[in-house]
Amino acid sequence: MKITFIGGGNMARALISGLTAKGVPAGQISVVEPDPGKREELSSSYRVNTFDSTNADALLSDAILLAVKPQQLAKVASGISSMISDQLVISIAAGILEKDLSEWLGGYERIVRVMPNTPAQVMMGVSALHAMEGVDEAGRKAAEKILSAVGETIWLDCEEKMDAFTALCGSGPAYVFYFLEAMADAAVAMGFDREAAKSMAIATFAGSVRLAAESGEDAAILRMKVTSRGGTTEKAIQSMENDGVKQEIVDAIRAAEARSRELGIELGRAPC
Repeated sequence: MKITFIGGGNMARALISGLTAKGVPAGQISVVEPDPGKREELSSSYRVNTFDSTNADALLSDAILLAVKPQQLAKVASGISSMISDQLVISIAAGILEKDLSEWLGGYERIVRVMPNTPAQVMMGVSALHAMEGVDEAGRKAAEKILSAVGETIWLDCEEKMDAFTALCGSGPAYVFYFLEAMADAAVAMGFDREAAKSMAIATFAGSVRLAAESGEDAAILRMKVTSRGGTTEKAIQSMENDGVKQEIVDAIRAAEARSRELGIELGRAPC
C-alpha cells in the first residue's frame, strides 16, 4: 500500500514512524510538505519521498492522509479534487465534518474521518475512525492498518460520536497533564524539589494506569481498595467530593464536546 501524507507535522511523523517500524517500506510513503526544513528532516529521518507541493506524482498512492491544520483543509482539499480518482482519503483534521470535506473534494465519498490523540507520538495512542458510505471493507481495513501503527483504533457507528471522542480522548491527555501538574505542585508545596515532584507524580500515574489496564477492574473498585476507612486517602477523596471535583471533570468534558460541535460548524464555513 502506497501512502501519501499531505502535511508533515507531529502526527504525520508519528504515523510514519509507526508504519516504518511495522515494516511498511519507506519508499512506499510520500510526504507533501512546503517547509524545506521539515522536508529535510523527514527525508533524513525516515527516508520517505518528499514533495514541496501537491502534484500528480505525489498522489500516485492508494491512500492520501490529510494531516494539515483544520483551517487549511478547505484549500488543500479543493486543490487536489481534480487529481484524485479512487484513492482512500483519510482526514485527521480535528473538527472537519465528512460532508464538508466531501464537498471540498468535489463530492468525493471514499473518505475516512479519524481523530487520533497525542500519545500516538509514543505509539500508545487511541484513534476513533468513521467511514463514509463510499468506503468499502478493503478501505476500512487499510485505514485501520495505518492508524493501528500508533496504538488502538475504535470504529464509531455514527460520525456524531466523534465530538464525544474528541472531548474524552482527543483532549484527554491535557486533563492527565493538568492533574500531573497539580500533584507536582502539591509535592513542591510539601518540600520536594520540582524534578523529584515531577518524577513521583509521573511514576504514580503511570503505575496506576497500568494497574487499571491489567487488573480489568472498574476504576471505582480500584479506588476503594486504596481507600482505608479513616485514612489519608479517604480524607483526600472526601475533600475532592466536597468540592465537586468529579462533577466538574464531567462538566468540563461535556463543555469540550459542545465546543467540538461548534468548531465543526465554524470550520465547515471555511472558504475554498
